[in-house]
Amino acid sequence: MTNTHWHQLLNTLSEQLPANTLSLDPTLCGRYAGDKWFATHTPDAVALPRTTKVVSLIMQFANNHCIPVTPRGSGFGYVGGCVPSQGGIVLSLERMNKIKEINPDDFVAVVQPGVITKNLQDAVEAVGRFYPPDPASRADCSLGGNIATNAGGPHCLKYGVTREYVLGLEVVLPEGNIVRLGSRTHKNKSGFDLTRLFIGSEGMLGIVTEATLKLLPLPPYRAALAVGFSTMSDATQAIKSIFKAGFLPSALELADQFTLAAAQKRTGSKRLAGCKAHIIVELDGQEKSLRGEIRTLEKTIRSGATLFVERALGSIACEELWQLRREFSYALRDTGLTKLNEDIVVPRGKLDDLFLFTQQLEKQFGLPIACFGHAGDGNIHVNVMLDIEKPGAKERSNRALNALFKKVVAMGGVITGEHGIGLAKKPWWPLVASPALQELHRTIKKALDPQNILNPGKFV
Repeated sequence: MTNTHWHQLLNTLSEQLPANTLSLDPTLCGRYAGDKWFATHTPDAVALPRTTKVVSLIMQFANNHCIPVTPRGSGFGYVGGCVPSQGGIVLSLERMNKIKEINPDDFVAVVQPGVITKNLQDAVEAVGRFYPPDPASRADCSLGGNIATNAGGPHCLKYGVTREYVLGLEVVLPEGNIVRLGSRTHKNKSGFDLTRLFIGSEGMLGIVTEATLKLLPLPPYRAALAVGFSTMSDATQAIKSIFKAGFLPSALELADQFTLAAAQKRTGSKRLAGCKAHIIVELDGQEKSLRGEIRTLEKTIRSGATLFVERALGSIACEELWQLRREFSYALRDTGLTKLNEDIVVPRGKLDDLFLFTQQLEKQFGLPIACFGHAGDGNIHVNVMLDIEKPGAKERSNRALNALFKKVVAMGGVITGEHGIGLAKKPWWPLVASPALQELHRTIKKALDPQNILNPGKFV
């Protein structure tokens, strides 16, 4: 089908929708061509609906005329998941951004998909409740995008990822039908667990237009330690000692030498001078017990080799420690190199093996590699740092990624823990999915989206 014919159809669709819902303006369309990954493709139109009914109308029309539709949250993904690789319509949920209900007694929140994650967290904490999933981009990313990718974050070590907090969904299916899945109860065994089918589906099975989320009591107190080490081995030994002592931290983050050097340059932190590895470990709970626990934890960590241990008591002091962690990605961008962020996951006991392997990769391919992330659950962001202007650099980076993913899978790990497959990891999808598993994905996709209009061109 020619773009000219699509444009004629899209103009017809625009006339059937509320004013200013659908735009074919090339400048606007260009702003919706990609996410934080480098690949882009300009759509033919951008839809900005405000209601579920309008989403349904758009999907009915698109399905009838076989027009591709790519759902979009806030565009803060790292794998090209919302790149409209076959053109058509980008359907952005950004205008559906209302917190419809926060019920402290039921411990639920009902939200539209365009709500920014941090905005919900601030709102529920104001009434003594807690929504734990906290991606690094929580101030920018939307809950709909979090659900589409099953997003994680530092506090998922103790509390789990997004799927643990989704009780119910309203979903518009590719043919335009509206279904409600799950409920607002914290237990539900009424039929198949179809709610989870859509969590992490990367916008290929349906469009989430409302979510009912589980809330927890807000822990009244936080305490944390920031610890520096002269070697990565000392850091991983400290991590093992934390679990061996019976602690389950709310978060446990790790950073390597390259990351810390970049962070020191960005922040001017004297503390990081000579620091080759760094962890932040946080506990939460009741103040009286936590003050004792943090002292015991500090004693446990100091029994190994450390450069420094800094203690933070209370939320304000803890946030000051975490501010350093939030600077890591920006610090790596400051290097002027292109950051290929790979959110691999290995079994917890394989961290030493992973870091030894990334050192080998650096030497083998001549590419700096910066590692940081969620050490407590084995989810390390391995960033291949690329000088895109150097001849052959892209080809070397692909070979390095290929070696990395093969090694991770051989260790019993996976190639993505939070970001998803999208376009970036599509070449390596067969590495983690057997032919039978790939066929099962295609069967589910075909059953729900027989015309293959919803986010086409991705890994299914």
